[in-house]
Amino acid sequence: MKLPIAAAAVTLALFAAPAFAQDIAAGERSWNKCRACHQLGENAKNGVGPHLNGLFGRHTGEVEGYSYSNANKGANITWDEAVFAEYIKDPRAKIPGTKMVFAGIKNDKEITDLTAFLKQFGKDGKKM
Repeated sequence: MKLPIAAAAVTLALFAAPAFAQDIAAGERSWNKCRACHQLGENAKNGVGPHLNGLFGRHTGEVEGYSYSNANKGANITWDEAVFAEYIKDPRAKIPGTKMVFAGIKNDKEITDLTAFLKQFGKDGKKM
């Protein structure tokens, strides 16, 4: 019995890319690498870096009161999971000229977990 082409394509797509279950607690531990420069939550303020409340869906260079580099202001990027994953692996490769001095997180699972943790916080800093 043959699989229909569509079913075969879906099966192939499922196995083509690794899938990671998100672990918010592990993401919170990973957040410790970020918190020296960034804040989250209802009382978050800009520090060395901008606060990260409501990061996903926001454009680069748009947090009020933070002094961004020209590179960030001109990057014209909207943060989503894929862009964030690419950026956090090597910020200076994704946005040359950024002020962010960070070696990056190379592990895909850790990035997925950190993303899940960050996505909990809305623009107002409240957990969604």
